[in-house]
Amino acid sequence: MNLRFLETFIWVARLNSFSATADRLHTTQAAVSNRIAALERELGVRLFDRDLRSVRLTPEGRAALSRAEDIVRLTQEFQGAISSKDALRGRLAMGAIDSVVHSWLPRLIRRIQQTYPCVELDLTVDTSLTIAGQFHRSELDLAIMMGPVIAPQVESRFLGSLPCSWYAAPDMDLPAEPLPIASLAAWPILAFSRGSKPHQDILRHFADAGVKATALSNFNSIATMMILAEDSLGVTMLPDAAAQGAITAGRLRRLAVTPPPPPIDVHAAYTTQPRNTIATTVASMAQAEAEAFGRRGRDEEGDAG
Repeated sequence: MNLRFLETFIWVARLNSFSATADRLHTTQAAVSNRIAALERELGVRLFDRDLRSVRLTPEGRAALSRAEDIVRLTQEFQGAISSKDALRGRLAMGAIDSVVHSWLPRLIRRIQQTYPCVELDLTVDTSLTIAGQFHRSELDLAIMMGPVIAPQVESRFLGSLPCSWYAAPDMDLPAEPLPIASLAAWPILAFSRGSKPHQDILRHFADAGVKATALSNFNSIATMMILAEDSLGVTMLPDAAAQGAITAGRLRRLAVTPPPPPIDVHAAYTTQPRNTIATTVASMAQAEAEAFGRRGRDEEGDAG
């Protein structure tokens, strides 16, 4: 029995669409239709009821689905445990938030390239809200973002936290430190995207202090926020790892603000049915890189102290 046909059957069952499955598997709708037809001929049963608007599992299809998932999962686990690193191949569609791009993501990509050279990576960098939507639409195999994903047949791992601070250009005429959060309200605020957790944290801290930011602008790019802050166009909250280079070069300074911003908690999410060996493997690698990054940060803080 052709394993690719079983994988195609599982994705059609999940997405209820031949065209969406074709997009997900990077093939044509005709190829998906032919694989399902061939599988139905081999099994001697009809797996789907089709009409112009929808695709639905038949009773025989529902009975076959869990067994097909078991076969694919066990086969992938066997391949992952026995095969050489060159045998793990395929395409990984991964989404990641900007914050990890400026911290440990480059080390993760280098490790993927060195360990599994036959794996092709399709990387999307966007906000957590956008990445979560793409993951729920099965457009991504692995999502690295803020907050866990709570859903059936989804594994969600906590990867670690990225400490954050407030930053401004050295020539900005800010009050003497330490600064209460209320003292920043009169300055332009360069914030994360509207609706994101860091954006909501900023609003909550201002509200708790009984003030409202005079001018708050929202961005989905940390690089843009840093450039604008370096040009004295506002104060901004950034992951400390992202700002380190600008601090060393003297383009930004860290502000001692009370209360300090909370860290960004990063999670990895991937589906367990059908199991994706590449996504599972890379999630484990991401966890190791995030933990190593956190240890390096703590060691540097200890040396500085």
